[in-house]
Amino acid sequence: MRRERLTNDAAEAGADLPAELEGYRGQFEAVKRDASDLVAGLSEAQFNWRPTPGAWSIAECLAHLNVTGQFFLPRIDRRIREARAAGMLSEGPFRYGLLARVMVRGMEPPAKLKFKAPKIFQPMSEHLSAVIVPAFITLQDQLVERLRGARGVDLRRVKVTSPVSRLVKISLGQVFPFVAAHERRHLWQARRLREDASFPVA
Repeated sequence: MRRERLTNDAAEAGADLPAELEGYRGQFEAVKRDASDLVAGLSEAQFNWRPTPGAWSIAECLAHLNVTGQFFLPRIDRRIREARAAGMLSEGPFRYGLLARVMVRGMEPPAKLKFKAPKIFQPMSEHLSAVIVPAFITLQDQLVERLRGARGVDLRRVKVTSPVSRLVKISLGQVFPFVAAHERRHLWQARRLREDASFPVA
């Protein structure tokens, strides 16, 4: 099935993103580079190594991010589509509430508070790097595509419902840095595994 295109005419023509969205694009590109550097040269055993039975491996960190990102994408798509149909458009600049800003900051590494991932976001126990890593890289490209699709939408007024709770809604413009911060959090977690003294030798 052909993926629905969400970009407007200006984005399709290759027009530059507004400063806010361009900043988020830079974050996703940086995440892509960091992830590629993180997994470079890893064997499957290293990729799936756990320091303790209850801890996540590098593979599970990335798999969790893939699952979470794929939950957000259709929600972003739907809200962009609905916002355009309702005429909820604005070029900004946008100011966001304190709660949204705190949520984004709270996701940034190093992790100060630990959260148990909801069951729907729990990764399986073992993964192939040839599947997980390309999927994560592709996810970043998909998120950048949504940035282009969001151009001209009122990023503050349009809300996205959290995939965890319908009671939690985040401004579309804060969803992107929230996802990027969440990715940095788990890449930081995965990086610590590579630096662990017990990390297996290739």
